[in-house]
Amino acid sequence: MHKPRPAQPAAFYWTVLLMVFSQKIWSVNSVELTFELPDNARECFHEEIQKQQTATLEFQVVSGGRYDVDVTLESPTGEEIYRQIKTQFDSYQFTASATGIYTACFSNEFSTFSHKIVYMDFQVGEEQPLPGIEEHATVLTQLESSAQEIHKALNAILDYQTH
Repeated sequence: MHKPRPAQPAAFYWTVLLMVFSQKIWSVNSVELTFELPDNARECFHEEIQKQQTATLEFQVVSGGRYDVDVTLESPTGEEIYRQIKTQFDSYQFTASATGIYTACFSNEFSTFSHKIVYMDFQVGEEQPLPGIEEHATVLTQLESSAQEIHKALNAILDYQTH
């Protein structure tokens, strides 16, 4: 004979559903794309970033030639803040020194016959934690800890799928 399970309050289920499925509007902006970079070509992408905001430029040459490109990142004043020559992949995180348009350029000008396929992710802002989790001044419950770990794992899966 089985013991009947105690009834769980409906508020508990709604809380769990809201934690797992709720979405907030965050100050994270991201441009993520895969593009073709023809031989002897240069492509630039522009992103407006506020002063003191963190940003990450991540790229990878997916196919073509020796899997290498030249990459530069310029501040709104034209100052070159990042440069890589004939690189297959990298990730560069920085804090904006001024508000304005930052420009990331990918160059295949050194190649005379092979075009490249390049993946790029230009993320502005920090990824925010799960809604409600950061508001606690006490120790997290096991459910909250599990939800936070699932959130991190799903973000990692999403990131791996685009690389």
